[in-house]
Amino acid sequence: MNIWSKLAIAASALALLPLSAAAETRITYKSASAGSSYYQMGVQIAEAIKAGTDGDIIVTLEESQGSVQNVMEAAVRPGNYVFTTPPVLVSLAKGGKAMFEGKENAKFADIRALFPIPSLTMHFVVRDDAGVETFADLAGKTILLGKGSFGAREGEKYLDLFGLKDKVTLADVELSNAGPALKNGQIDGFVTAGSWPAPNVIEAAAGTGVSILSLTDEQIAETKRTKLVIPAGTYAGQGEDIVTTSLPVVAFTTAAMDDDTAYELTKTFWEQKDRMGADAPWWNGVSEALLANITGKIHPGAQRYYAERGVELSDAQK
Repeated sequence: MNIWSKLAIAASALALLPLSAAAETRITYKSASAGSSYYQMGVQIAEAIKAGTDGDIIVTLEESQGSVQNVMEAAVRPGNYVFTTPPVLVSLAKGGKAMFEGKENAKFADIRALFPIPSLTMHFVVRDDAGVETFADLAGKTILLGKGSFGAREGEKYLDLFGLKDKVTLADVELSNAGPALKNGQIDGFVTAGSWPAPNVIEAAAGTGVSILSLTDEQIAETKRTKLVIPAGTYAGQGEDIVTTSLPVVAFTTAAMDDDTAYELTKTFWEQKDRMGADAPWWNGVSEALLANITGKIHPGAQRYYAERGVELSDAQK
């Protein structure tokens, strides 16, 4: 068989490939460290997008060391790069402020939002028998904050804001041991931040009678965070809504993503959200109302989808 015959056979074989293979779009999704709830959300999104587009869009998940790294890479990553971060970090990057001071990059202006994902939600969990109904009742108690996490830093900030910094004993225990420490009376409560319902709070509520403190509107204003309501019945023994604070988290991309890809990605996410929620309840807290937490521009392709749904966007988001 001569070379021309071999090329003809090869060309015929390529022609028989499914059109979907040629049209396949690949997306890199950078989320969080492996083992975290946000990494697991990335796994779920990747599976949902593949299923919802019949494999036309393939999402490859990348581990990350945190939201700051995700934003920094937005300035240098080409093509279809999607990453998760609180919107406030995008604003800081564009302004070259805080952790982005001295790291300014004009490419940060090209960051565009797609859709919200579960917010980082503050939980102040206390034993039912600890006699704690309000933050003032934490005085004299032993509380576990953990170390190095957003929840630990935020919890420490709240204790300071509410005049409890020197009135609470901080337990030297890893947050991963909060459930057993609560059950054996080593601590009176613990602070954690994550998507709700939070697995460690579910475990504590099932193993030990617990309450989750609510914040007043005045306290929420002091924290300068976003108000969030965890509906009654979310956790075992929770008879009323919990009013707390949150740090919104959003899936972003850049202007390098074409409009059609951004449209399909956003559309498929919302169409698959209920299915994801059936497997992982933290998706049930995500609604179009969370779009209000996006302070920057939304990608034109995503805007097209929201316009079709009749979702109102602000002028600043367009």
